[in-house]
Amino acid sequence: MTILDEIVEHKRQELGRLRVEVPRGELERRGAARPAPRDLARALRPEPGGVRLLAEVKKASPSRGVLAERFDPLTLAETYAANGAAALSVLTDEKYFQGSLDFLTAIRERVAVPVLRKDFTLDEYQVWEARAAGADAVLLIVSILEAAQLRDLREAAAGLGLGALVEAHTASEIDVALGAGARIVGINNRDLKTFETRIEVSLELLPLIPPDVIAVSESGFFTADQVRTVVAAGAHAVLVGEALVRAPDVAAKVRELALGGMGGHVGAPHCGR
Repeated sequence: MTILDEIVEHKRQELGRLRVEVPRGELERRGAARPAPRDLARALRPEPGGVRLLAEVKKASPSRGVLAERFDPLTLAETYAANGAAALSVLTDEKYFQGSLDFLTAIRERVAVPVLRKDFTLDEYQVWEARAAGADAVLLIVSILEAAQLRDLREAAAGLGLGALVEAHTASEIDVALGAGARIVGINNRDLKTFETRIEVSLELLPLIPPDVIAVSESGFFTADQVRTVVAAGAHAVLVGEALVRAPDVAAKVRELALGGMGGHVGAPHCGR
C-alpha cells in the first residue's frame, strides 16, 4: 500500500465519522452564511508573459515531515498575500499534513485573495464542508477519482460557486481532467505514489493543456529560474509550499517566486501563454 492509498483509506473512514458529527444540512446552513466565493480562475490568469503564484500554507507532509516548527498560519498567509501571491492554498488534512479547516476559515477572513482548500476530496460532502469553512475553491485529484466522480464533484463545486483545481500527473490524467470540464488544470510535479518531485513532468505535459485552460505547475519550486522555465513552457501559475514555509525571509521568497509580483513577467527570451 502506498502513502496515497493509506491517506485515501483514512479519508474514507474520516468521512463516515464526520457525516454523523456534522450533518450535511448543518454544512449547508453554514455555507449560506459565508460571503460569495472569490474567483480562483480569474486570480490565476496572468497578463501575457506573466505568472501567478498560488502560495501554500503547509505545516507538514508525509514525505518531508514537519516543515515549520514555529508555524503561524495567519501570519504566513498575510505575508503571502501582501507580497504578491495571487491566491492561497491551505492544507486541511489533519493526520498527514497537520492542517485544519479552522486554519482556512481564519485565513479567508484575513486576506483578500482566493483561498483553495487542499485536501483529498472524495465525496460531495467535502465540497459542502469546504464552502461551510469559507473556501473559494477545492482541489480534485484525478488519480483518486473515477472519471464520473471527478465530473460530478467539479459540477457540485461549480454549483456552490467554488472553483476547482483539477490535478493530474500524467498525459492520460490530463485527458480525464479536460474531459471532466476542468478550467484549471494542475500538473503535480510530485508523484503522489513515490513522492519524488521532477519539474520535468510539467515541461512534458504543459503542451497538452489548451491555452484557454489555466495551467498550474505544482511543487518543486525553489528558485525564480525554475519558475521561469515552466512559464516559458506554458504555465500560467505555480503552486509553491515548502520553499516559502522554510524560507528565512518569507516575504522576499514570495516576491522572488512571483517574479516580482502578482503579474510578474518572465522577461526575454521567455514567453508565456
